[in-house]
Amino acid sequence: MMTTANTLPHVNAALNAVALVFLLAAYAFIRKGRRDLHMRAMLAAVATSALFLVFYLWYHFTAPIFVFRGSGIVRPIYYALLISHVLLAAVVTPMIGMTMIKAARQNFTEHKRLARWTWPVWVYVSVTGIVVYLMLYVIYI
Repeated sequence: MMTTANTLPHVNAALNAVALVFLLAAYAFIRKGRRDLHMRAMLAAVATSALFLVFYLWYHFTAPIFVFRGSGIVRPIYYALLISHVLLAAVVTPMIGMTMIKAARQNFTEHKRLARWTWPVWVYVSVTGIVVYLMLYVIYI
């Protein structure tokens, strides 16, 4: 039986992976001097991440808590990843907004300064989100 509790984690993981692809593409585009494609990829990453956030909150407000079933050394590794993921996700969200505002105002010096911190944190959050999902819903079920 398909419910939000058993469907949304997979949707969220897919959205996280798509956002990661957009982030990597945006980085490649800006390195090649393709600001137009960089901007499109970053806007797609923001839109995908925003949709992820809506579904993530929906899931956590409506679904029961899913307990990690791994044991041994993998348990502290899982929780270290989860804690760093959650904390940095909370930190990077306003960073993304500030970085976007600088770009929208065409203040590219400040945009670049902020993006050097925002982009790697955002990538880390995306990657660890996928790893946490795999550990929680695929590997240790």
